[in-house]
Amino acid sequence: EMGRKFTIATCALNQWSMDFKGNLERILKSCREAKEMGAAYRLGPELEITGYTCEYHFLENDTIQHSWEMLGELMKSSDTEGLICDFGMPVLHKAVRYNCRVIIYNTQIVLIRPKLYLAMDYNYREGRWFTA
Repeated sequence: EMGRKFTIATCALNQWSMDFKGNLERILKSCREAKEMGAAYRLGPELEITGYTCEYHFLENDTIQHSWEMLGELMKSSDTEGLICDFGMPVLHKAVRYNCRVIIYNTQIVLIRPKLYLAMDYNYREGRWFTA
């Protein structure tokens, strides 16, 4: 035997900007499907809680607040229990906004990691809203 099997579920969701309730429902569905397929780790898209992109809504504190509220709903859901979940959401730390990965496991935040390199070319100007 070569070692242990570790299944990762990567999710491409049809998220909508500022549709917190709808985005939450689609995230929870993807978590259920990941568990049904035997995944140990569920990886979602960038900024999946808010939708990509909310543009200048990222500068509104309500957007950040609603993101944390949705993360709270995800953390207490049985759909995420026993599954390492990697969510994308904006985070405000010391008055600075970051585009982050938030990893949870069994109702606990395990890691918050900001994006290190922002998209700043062509149609993307993430530096308008986030710091790296």
